[in-house]
Amino acid sequence: MSSVNRKVLPGFSLTLGYSMFYMSMLVLIPVAATFARGASIGWNEFFKTVWSERARSAYAVTFGTSFVAALINVFLGLLIAWVLVRYKFPMKRIFDSLIDVPLALPTSVAGLVYSTLYVESGWLGQYLVPMGIQLVYTRLGIILVLTFIGLPFIVRTVQPVLEDMDPDAEEAAGCLGATRWQTFRHVILPTLYPSLLTGFSLGFARGLGEYGSVVFVSGNLPHKTEIAAVLIVARLEEYAYGEATAIAIVLLVFSFSMLIVINTLESWSKRHHA
Repeated sequence: MSSVNRKVLPGFSLTLGYSMFYMSMLVLIPVAATFARGASIGWNEFFKTVWSERARSAYAVTFGTSFVAALINVFLGLLIAWVLVRYKFPMKRIFDSLIDVPLALPTSVAGLVYSTLYVESGWLGQYLVPMGIQLVYTRLGIILVLTFIGLPFIVRTVQPVLEDMDPDAEEAAGCLGATRWQTFRHVILPTLYPSLLTGFSLGFARGLGEYGSVVFVSGNLPHKTEIAAVLIVARLEEYAYGEATAIAIVLLVFSFSMLIVINTLESWSKRHHA
């Protein structure tokens, strides 16, 4: 029987040409234009812009809150995915569908809802603020909305792995005298590491570029709760396009680095389960 090369589509040259054309129009050319615009202000001005005190503070808020939110989502996402896969309960399909709401909902709507709920006069804020729990105009509020935005990435990354997991390994561990915790720690969790790392990277990268939800709850206070995306908009409003582009390049480089990490983890995961 002759082997068939399944990697080559009919009309490969034409389809490859179309793919490269659209990738260039949508990704490569805009990215190249961004770097060219940022380089136009000169290296000294570029470094001065991206490493100013206000910019460093914005990076600290952006990366710090995104990291914490992604870390929280690792635990929440694993718990939710475990419940969805391992248990049956009423309205499970509805609950499962609600996980994807942050992906379909405009993030500005999410930010508006959270800010309305947790302000001092809000439905929840009127009880939380007197107790000293301030969830708007603080970094804690930013972490809250980023956790909401990033949760689906963890759940949808871990859920398929749990569904495809062979139950024989768990049964064998139980027969050998392992407790439920030992089985989870030594049998299940090692299998989930690649998907957890991938989900964490996706959630972290998503948080770096978030704007719509954060702008409503952060208060956008320079050196306190201002994120890098808000600083870029502020520079644009001042018609400082070169400075705005310079800060955008920093976020672009970090986001692209996260994509490389994600692809590396996915490749490692495929080799691990091969």
